[in-house]
Amino acid sequence: LKTGFLKWKPDYDSAATEYGKAAVAFKNAKQFDQAREACLREAEAHENNKAYLFVVFFQKEMQRLPEAVQLIEKASMMYLENGTPDTAAIALERAGKLIENVSPEKAVQLYQQAASVFENEERLRQALEMLGKASRLLVRGRRLDEAALSLQKEKSIYKEIENYPTCYKKTIAQVLVHLHRNDYVAAERCVRESYSIPGFNGSEDCAALEQLLEGYDQQDQDQVSEVCNSPLFKYMDNDYAKLGLTLVVPGGGKKKKSPNATQDKARGPAAVGSHADEEEDEYSGGLC
Repeated sequence: LKTGFLKWKPDYDSAATEYGKAAVAFKNAKQFDQAREACLREAEAHENNKAYLFVVFFQKEMQRLPEAVQLIEKASMMYLENGTPDTAAIALERAGKLIENVSPEKAVQLYQQAASVFENEERLRQALEMLGKASRLLVRGRRLDEAALSLQKEKSIYKEIENYPTCYKKTIAQVLVHLHRNDYVAAERCVRESYSIPGFNGSEDCAALEQLLEGYDQQDQDQVSEVCNSPLFKYMDNDYAKLGLTLVVPGGGKKKKSPNATQDKARGPAAVGSHADEEEDEYSGGLC
């Protein structure tokens, strides 16, 4: 890399080769700090994005995952600049997997970036896979507002590629997210808009969602629990299935008074007392 009177320019290619040899030697000697530094110098000298990914091995060995993720992000940018977006997206996905258990927030960001790259390349199935991972992490982290938007993005792409049955499943996930956000209006609108999806109206998914919304609106915990414990809901992705199993209607889950309540009052204390006893018996064992 040194220059002199007879050598005006650094020889970056040769320097990169020597740094690469040094990195291997340090690795064999279990000197990971020095190996990492040699790889970084190789990457800088040779502008070889693969060298950045090679450093990840050493960062992972030393449990320095945030630094490893930064290097992968840098490598992915270089892949994009060099005209290989697919490799860039794969690198971002790799970084997401690496950091998922340590920093789910960062993993969501990486998966969304990978999805954008795939979508720009019109590789929609790969984009959907990345968006699906992001949506599940958002639900797991109770970032429900963001999860609702992510699921809507998924659903739009599935509709674009005419995968309608999966659109139905995404609608169920959306409704569960909205209800956990205590936004019944958004949940109802989500179902209403889905009627435009071919085959949704009349499907078992549609019928179950209508029953779920009816139970939620009527504050009928029994009906809501019955729907959410059905195989249609229980066998969804685990994060969405948990949303169903933990869904509690507002108002303590008690059924709304029937229209006959006023008539009972008019009949006198005895009739009202009898009706009250029936309700007390119905819930005497608890809602569960």
